[in-house]
Amino acid sequence: MHNKVVYQAAKALHEQGAPVLRFNFRGAGLSEGKHDKGQGEQGDVRAAIDYLAQEFPGRPMVLGGFSFGSSVGLRVGCADARVVQVIGLGLPVDTTDLSYLQACGKPKLIVQGANDQYGTRASIEKFFAALPEPKKLVIVEDADHFFFGHLDQVGAAIQSWIGDVPPGRAGL
Repeated sequence: MHNKVVYQAAKALHEQGAPVLRFNFRGAGLSEGKHDKGQGEQGDVRAAIDYLAQEFPGRPMVLGGFSFGSSVGLRVGCADARVVQVIGLGLPVDTTDLSYLQACGKPKLIVQGANDQYGTRASIEKFFAALPEPKKLVIVEDADHFFFGHLDQVGAAIQSWIGDVPPGRAGL
């Protein structure tokens, strides 16, 4: 929740007028429970979506995630009709099965560091090519998995992409 990449994404969405909710998965930070290898964490994402839907009824949502959060969050977001767009930051394509995204017809923004150790440039480009439209890939040159020294480019990519879609969203 307090990761610099997550903070930058939340800030970019907030600056576009979207209410934003950041949360820790079970067992992370000060949250209760224990890590469940992506299974129980899907329930955490569903609970967050339910909360935003209750707080902002009828508002379409953008769901974004970073690293492990992208692999879990986008799976839930692609399946939930209340989520109209998804953002994946630092997708761990070299270590995680993300094939479910090949069936996700929602608008997708993928932002990846060119030197990401969990999703190499070659891997992300091959993976991205197989995804259905609409989609956009932004490769941040000279950036690692945590976009060290390039967080401003992450925010700019999100703001540019969000600016191209209808207003009135809530961000998660």
